[in-house]
Amino acid sequence: MNKNKIIIIGGAGHVGAPLGIALSNKGYEVTLLDINTKFIKMINNGQMPFIEEKCESLLKKSLKRKKIFATNNFEEIKKNKFVIVTIGTNIKKNFNPEIEKLLNFFKFLKKRIQKEQSIIIRSSIFPSTFDKIYKIIKSKCNNLTYCPERIAQGKSIVELPKISQIIAGSSKKEIIKISQIFKKISKKIIIVNPLEAELIKLFSNTFRYINFSIGNQFYTMCEKMNINYEKLRLKMMDCYPRNKNLPKSGFTSGPCLLKDTMQLSSFFRHKEKLLNEAKNINENLPKFIFNKLKRQYNLKNKTIGILGLSFKPENDDIRDSLSIKLLNLFKKNKFTVLSSDEYYKDETTINRDILLKKADIIIIATPHKVYKKIRLKNKNKIIIDLWKALNDK
Repeated sequence: MNKNKIIIIGGAGHVGAPLGIALSNKGYEVTLLDINTKFIKMINNGQMPFIEEKCESLLKKSLKRKKIFATNNFEEIKKNKFVIVTIGTNIKKNFNPEIEKLLNFFKFLKKRIQKEQSIIIRSSIFPSTFDKIYKIIKSKCNNLTYCPERIAQGKSIVELPKISQIIAGSSKKEIIKISQIFKKISKKIIIVNPLEAELIKLFSNTFRYINFSIGNQFYTMCEKMNINYEKLRLKMMDCYPRNKNLPKSGFTSGPCLLKDTMQLSSFFRHKEKLLNEAKNINENLPKFIFNKLKRQYNLKNKTIGILGLSFKPENDDIRDSLSIKLLNLFKKNKFTVLSSDEYYKDETTINRDILLKKADIIIIATPHKVYKKIRLKNKNKIIIDLWKALNDK
């Protein structure tokens, strides 16, 4: 079996595609396996299906050298020495992880792998899941490693060479083998046991999620006292190094932070209060803003404009976006609401300039850099600038 061939399952997604492009530019022959036919077609035509800095030029380079291609043919699995799994791991409405779906996938995969192949889990997984997966596949293939993805979406290619790779595995021999692959695209390899690897990934995202909740808690407290939290935050940090990392307020969402925090919380039966309070603070921020505006203004006579729908700036991904949650609150209550985004477009979004002209209340929900250039001629417009994205001051 060709030791230079890698297949990535979920390969057209936000985790799989950048990883595959990076590996193909290091000489590996990479197959991106996915069920999204639209994304597959785009990738094979040299187009990234979503925003990823510096990815598209490297993709075209790899395609030209015939080092990468995308497909929905699962028969390709058996042709590759290394099988990297990057499929999404979701949580249910009760905030418990959908472990059954992931385990069922590995039962499906077991029927398609061979003894000499190496299976690498790249997805975020619930503590103890590695052992469960190993039990499923070991009678067919006992070469299993876990190397959790830890890049910032939108900057995957930029970050990969700069950050360490965490690797755990079923054997020392397998860890060494997989380390050789990731050494080609990353700065450092850190070897741990499977449970430590699972916790490193979940702790990392939970730490960030809790940190955001601190800024949002301070913001809501200041709003109740008619104090500008951002101005207060800057004064708190001024010549006082112990406050230098004091977080801003803003929507904290997307497909990873809440999910991973709740995976961790679920493992402890949701009894860890800090994790659950962080969720309540962050997830309730749209409702806090909605209720505050409803109390202060007669919204029946106002047009509300939401600028920024993606879950993070300079991105087109609206998965689990709190901007969308806020938008839907206004729609559900039958208020007039407009929306615009610099990168995400659909049949409901409008041009930014039109929104700025028509809206009486403008909410900066995602701090895209271009919003810094906004200059409002009508000083009577009400601005809710969660992130202090405007240069209004």
